[in-house]
Amino acid sequence: MAYSHYILVCGGTACESSSSKKIYENLKIEAKALGVADEVQIVQTGCFGFCEKGPIVKVLPEDSFYVNVVPDDAHEIIAEQIVKGREVPRLLYDKNRKSTEEVSDIPFYKKQIRIVLRNCGVINPESIEEYIARDGYLALEKALFEMTPEQIVQEVKDSGLRGRGGAGFPTGLKWEAGLKAQGDVKYVVCNADEGDPGAYMDRSTIEGDPHSILEAMTICGKAIGSHHGFIYIRAEYPLAVHRLEVAIKQATEKGLLGKNILGSKFDFDIEIRLGAGAFVCGEETALLRSIEGMRGMPTPKPPFPAQAGLWGKPTIINNVETWANIPVILTKGASWYNKIGDADSKGTKVFALTGKIANSGLVEVPMGTTLREIIFEIGGGIKNGKKFKGVQTGGPSGGIISEKELDTPIDYGALVRMGSMMGSGGMIVMDEDDCVVDIAKFYMEFCVDESCGKCSPCRIGTRQMYSILEKLSRGNGTMQDLQKLEDIGSAMKACSLCALGQSAPNPTLSTLKKFHDEYIAHVQDKKCPAGKCKHLLTFFITEKCIGCGACARQCPANCISGEIKTRHVIDQTKCLKCGACERTCKFHAIEKK
Repeated sequence: MAYSHYILVCGGTACESSSSKKIYENLKIEAKALGVADEVQIVQTGCFGFCEKGPIVKVLPEDSFYVNVVPDDAHEIIAEQIVKGREVPRLLYDKNRKSTEEVSDIPFYKKQIRIVLRNCGVINPESIEEYIARDGYLALEKALFEMTPEQIVQEVKDSGLRGRGGAGFPTGLKWEAGLKAQGDVKYVVCNADEGDPGAYMDRSTIEGDPHSILEAMTICGKAIGSHHGFIYIRAEYPLAVHRLEVAIKQATEKGLLGKNILGSKFDFDIEIRLGAGAFVCGEETALLRSIEGMRGMPTPKPPFPAQAGLWGKPTIINNVETWANIPVILTKGASWYNKIGDADSKGTKVFALTGKIANSGLVEVPMGTTLREIIFEIGGGIKNGKKFKGVQTGGPSGGIISEKELDTPIDYGALVRMGSMMGSGGMIVMDEDDCVVDIAKFYMEFCVDESCGKCSPCRIGTRQMYSILEKLSRGNGTMQDLQKLEDIGSAMKACSLCALGQSAPNPTLSTLKKFHDEYIAHVQDKKCPAGKCKHLLTFFITEKCIGCGACARQCPANCISGEIKTRHVIDQTKCLKCGACERTCKFHAIEKK
């Protein structure tokens, strides 16, 4: 059936939590009520990426880009655009958009190249037909009928693709090791255990394009001689799990999974395994132990999984973003792919841009793009006119990058040289109100909770570093404590069993190096320059006070006194530094320093 219009409604987790499903349902109801149900196809897609402006609704062919849509807007969209043929200006992202401009011209999208996210926000992720219509499973057909296993592996090697989940090991070399490994039984594993604070790239990729993961894993199975795959995904991602289940069922029914795929005599099945949310299970050996039904704890390497992984058999494990690149590499060719990026790192990288940023969301940019371009051009700069302070890349495993490093092109080597890492792609932006000691403490507390406890450098080191950071945030630290942080961190990096322990000190060590003066202020001046560490704050009442007594009534320590209509005072010996007085005062008469 030919439709006059297509309406795409963001169906990612973030927008679903903001009633996008109700928007979708209301659009269907309104189209039927206004007699245009046969003229418009309404589709719930995956994430559009521009999360700051969600829920998003896009109408084709006009390319109308509606933002911050609510369920009650459905009637106006149908009545105006579908029935009367005119846009709804108040909902448009750019109310002055020229007819020749497309959504891709929006500053948020302008510098992006969407390879991994190519189908997100474009197709119905629960429709295999829509995936096939956009060249889906063409790469699998090519791998099955036109290429030998060696040729598949060589194409991946020639592309320059590196693993997108951590340190960036060359994907083709890993597959080659799997191909050469001896054994009748081999496994292919997708690591979808995305546990970094602020990271949601893999979840959104699965929610918007699950078939790309299935296709890539099957291609790998053909390349290395495996007939069974596992997708390890945390149970906290119910929408992603549901869409994987639907995709596996559809692919099996179409003969694209299971026995004798497309009549090629090649068999490949995929199973889903749910994780319980342990961050350490993002480490490949811990993940494999969890799939086996054991406690998720890392094991020493070598042997590497490609030689002895799942149940002791050769296993290739890549993360979601890595897999999503594979079909494009085979259909468009390695030479096309490796022209994107820079000499050190090929292709694109997806980042979850969050924190004190004007335009939060998922961005996919060519390797070699600078942090300044991502934060100030794509991300729109810092919220509320605040000053940029730093950006955390790589989550708890990464480090903080300072303002003077903003023009460094992003690739694997550059980030390591700056004391951080690519990681899975979390990018948390901080402004002048953020305290680096508090940030380091937050990440170290996370690592304390998530350490499996198997090796003492990580088990003891994370707790000791957290204890020192807590001491600093209370104003009880010494200069010797700063040296202890460096000594313990260096020992952990050298001696911990897995990447969690080896990288846990990174946020602390990077801030110690780049924001040393701020640590000194906590130690010598007993002050937090950012005003974040509450034990180092002093609340005082200014001359703006009118003596209304609201602050005194809210104070849990009863430390505020004064007569009505006269300036009140705070007894500093009793003050809990909770900030209740500051939040209560309508006249902004209470300040902190």
